Amino acid sequence: MRVRPAEPKDANLIAAIYNQGIEERSSTFETTPRSPADMLERVNSMKRYPVLVMVDDADQVVGWAGLSSYRARACYDGIADFSIYLDSSIRGQGLGKQLLQSLLKEAETHGFWKVLSRIFTFNHASLALCEACGFRQVGVYEKHACLEGRWLDCAIVERLFPINQPA
Repeated sequence: MRVRPAEPKDANLIAAIYNQGIEERSSTFETTPRSPADMLERVNSMKRYPVLVMVDDADQVVGWAGLSSYRARACYDGIADFSIYLDSSIRGQGLGKQLLQSLLKEAETHGFWKVLSRIFTFNHASLALCEACGFRQVGVYEKHACLEGRWLDCAIVERLFPINQPA
């Protein structure tokens, strides 16, 4: 498996993988499936917020990870939210670590000083992945949102990069 920047041609499979996560109700509060056009818009905004894909030997997308804006205020320009989704057929093989580490390198290259996310507290695989990639859990948002009548807590994870300060 290898990781590369997402291309417009990848939007169909990125949407399909994201829709698996939406259907499973294990990693996002989203309930509306995403179309390829939705994901193409995200791929096309990669200048500031990269989207990477993991591809197999046939160049078929089997996972994706991306950065997005944390908050609109200028003081938060160096902070990005991240998302990562793997096709159900490849989960549990340690491939998420390769993809997330690649995304973290991109984040640092793009000048972010912090990457963070909110993860359902019952999503042990994602929490373990974050820990393995150097994230720390900084707290829990209790009853962060309601998903199909069930209030869910989210762990807040962050990974900081060294900040180059002027001498």
